[in-house]
Amino acid sequence: MPTNFLLERDGPVTTITFNRPERRNCMNRPVMTELEDLVRAVRDDRDTRALIVTGSGTAFSAGADMSAAKGVGDPRERARLFREHNQGVARMVGRIFDQITRLDCFTIAAVNGHAVGGGWALAVAFDFVVAAEEAEFWVPEVELGAAFTGGPALAMAAALGPWRAKEAMVMCRHYTARELFDLGMAHRVVARAELIPAARQLAGDLMKLPRKAATATKHFIDGVFIGPRLY
Repeated sequence: MPTNFLLERDGPVTTITFNRPERRNCMNRPVMTELEDLVRAVRDDRDTRALIVTGSGTAFSAGADMSAAKGVGDPRERARLFREHNQGVARMVGRIFDQITRLDCFTIAAVNGHAVGGGWALAVAFDFVVAAEEAEFWVPEVELGAAFTGGPALAMAAALGPWRAKEAMVMCRHYTARELFDLGMAHRVVARAELIPAARQLAGDLMKLPRKAATATKHFIDGVFIGPRLY
């Protein structure tokens, strides 16, 4: 059984919930290893036709776990620790990103709060993003002294276009859910209490479509906009 996530199966819909609210659902190697195992289980479960991933508490995921830098006052040392820890987590995020885009089931990110760094990068992998009104999205890597590159960055740049991508990924701008909706990177913005019901309704609508045709079409679109697999 998972320790960092909640897993719920309701017929053909599987819901995975980040369950580290005290750490704002941040990511480290054990967390990402567990998530990778859950995604593989969904891949191998032919009865799952829709996957919803969300977070508990106030964050979807706050990105890399920076416990090692707690109490470190020197900015250069904090940046070194971030780069050291983030490198491994970023590779795992990229690998899971690739696995999510390969899933034949429909995938929905139900973004309940802050989606930061790898948290936002992970959300980009999903077929659809439903966001709570108070959700915020940003990539702090460059401000913390680390480059933001790889498969998720490639997909984000394709979605935003070069100028907006530089604003998001180089200038580290924060975006509200409404702003992301206007940019075409969120499909619905709803009140927090309506988030999971809205995600489930979307899953139900998607499952009414002819399965093979819908799956083939979504993979075609991912091939165009996400490009070659990098992990």
